[in-house]
Amino acid sequence: MTDSHNSGQHKDREAAAAEVRRMWQPTPSWTQPDPNPVPARDPEPADNADEQPDALSADFPGDSWSRANGQPAPWSQPQTPAPAPPPAAPSWTQPAADASTSWTQPTTEPDEYDDADKPAAAEAETGDDPAAGQHAAGAAGGLPAGGSTGAPVFGGSSFHGSGSSPSVGNPAAGGQAAAGQAGQAGGQAAAGAPAQGGQQLSPAAQHFFPQGIPGQHAPQQREVSYRTDELIQALPLPREAPAERGIRSALRLRPGSAERLERIARATAATAFRRPVTIVVANPKGGSGKTPTTLLLAGALGQARGGGVVAWDNNELRGNMHLRTHDTNSRSTVTDMLQAMPMLTQPDARLGDVAAYLRHQVAGQYDVLTSATTTYAQIEAKDFDQIHRLLSRFYKVLVIDTGNNEGSSNWREAMKAADALVIPIKWKSLSCAAAVQMLEELDNQGPEAQRLIRRAVIAVSNGPGDVNKEVEKQLRPYFESRAAAVIDIPTDMHIAAEGPLDHSALQPSTRRAALELAAKVSEQITIALNVPR
Repeated sequence: MTDSHNSGQHKDREAAAAEVRRMWQPTPSWTQPDPNPVPARDPEPADNADEQPDALSADFPGDSWSRANGQPAPWSQPQTPAPAPPPAAPSWTQPAADASTSWTQPTTEPDEYDDADKPAAAEAETGDDPAAGQHAAGAAGGLPAGGSTGAPVFGGSSFHGSGSSPSVGNPAAGGQAAAGQAGQAGGQAAAGAPAQGGQQLSPAAQHFFPQGIPGQHAPQQREVSYRTDELIQALPLPREAPAERGIRSALRLRPGSAERLERIARATAATAFRRPVTIVVANPKGGSGKTPTTLLLAGALGQARGGGVVAWDNNELRGNMHLRTHDTNSRSTVTDMLQAMPMLTQPDARLGDVAAYLRHQVAGQYDVLTSATTTYAQIEAKDFDQIHRLLSRFYKVLVIDTGNNEGSSNWREAMKAADALVIPIKWKSLSCAAAVQMLEELDNQGPEAQRLIRRAVIAVSNGPGDVNKEVEKQLRPYFESRAAAVIDIPTDMHIAAEGPLDHSALQPSTRRAALELAAKVSEQITIALNVPR
């Protein structure tokens, strides 16, 4: 019995070595008959056990070489199981089912069938099994012991043939293989092998095919969503427009860093707020630059937003905005608008009806409501509320210029309605001292006024000879710590001339500073609207 067992092992090693040699031939053809066919049923004589083993058998002992004698190469097996042949023992003279199948074809057979099939192989060799003859014939004809086709090659479990049925040659062995499959399914699932189309990949195969075997299965369809917001987010971003000025514009290159920052500021200034917003420009000191700052800010917002902006001179008696703007189609003032308020507040009132009392500034794309030019009528809190409600119906952004009297009711109503505060100053002692006193007064008015101070933007606009370096050195850190930002507007002779302010006549640096101021104010308004009160 020992000699027969050793002879069987030697026979298996010889067949495996011959098969590997045939495997690596330049033009292998598994459909040709084996020139040295292995007998299907005749057992090997016992004296063959003394033959010398070859080099391959020395490298791969019989206990570790688990593929049975005469088994076809796994990488030449067909993808789909072939029809079951007659119970006769197969031999190498039978053509392969499909020789074009890639060696990468996985198998649905269990990876570790050896332990389950070894008892059946042992019984076949000792003759205790009634089906031992058929079992041995199946092994000699190209099936592994136990009828299983899932024998691992080179120690792996992914190089399995899948073209032969486990019931070929031995129906009983096929049942054993099916039982082995059921017993090892849990082990394969625990190993984490991805399942595609019911086929498993071993850990070794997963290293080479982490996404599955290419071309073997149709790609999985991703769930498609037809929600509008998701479809819009999936669209590609628009390509950045080329530069608009300089040599980059001539060469159609991307904008430089300065132009890109300007584009970002323009987009920020054009923020679409969810409701009409109010910006208040305030400093009790006369001559601190309130009116020019109001017009610069309104013009920058109007140009960035394409309109929808109104500048309002909320002086209780007489302001000077009518002197700093172009007199276009109307000489009407806030007093005239108050007299026409019963008509303008009707449900069918239109923007054109309100625009008859305003001045349109073409260069800045904004409208202007000037203060009274006489002193016979003073604007009170109730007047402010009526005008504020009316303008909020037709305009998206209101920029309010205030007077010099902090105690007036319309000044205080403007502060209550403010979404953002702009404090114009000059680096001069009196201008800065008035701003500091106003901040201290607002700080005592409660939480809303304190939040308004934290969102405030300081606009420094100096005329020729207005800068006191020592005042700037002492007070710039103070304003930077109290307010959200400090924006420096360069000296512009067009502003210093004290005539109508035309945005097309400003220096480029002045327009960029005004745009930066508009962007910073819009940013603070966005923060204010997103923070619940």
